[in-house]
Amino acid sequence: MSAKNRDEKGRWRNITVAFRVSPEEDAQIETAVKLTGLTKQDYITRRLTCRDVIVQGNPKVYKALRNELAAVLEELRRIEAGQRIDSDLLETIDLIATIMDGMKENES
Repeated sequence: MSAKNRDEKGRWRNITVAFRVSPEEDAQIETAVKLTGLTKQDYITRRLTCRDVIVQGNPKVYKALRNELAAVLEELRRIEAGQRIDSDLLETIDLIATIMDGMKENES
């Protein structure tokens, strides 16, 4: 039997919460999780309990930001070729901008 895992406040987390999402929603959640550097559990728990998601800059977060910005650049090139703008792209750009803005505030 595995050891009981406790969270940062010493609480034993023994309740499972599960729900279904579409492939598009899953991709959006995965992008947000990568960009914040949190675990999926911590990210979803913080969002559902209306707590702030604070991004701590580290190599993993910077790599995720670099990769997402490269994907955004590819999408912008596709749009420049005359194709329509995807709402998921706009949400990703907004999330990246929010994270970068928060990181700038923490540096001051």
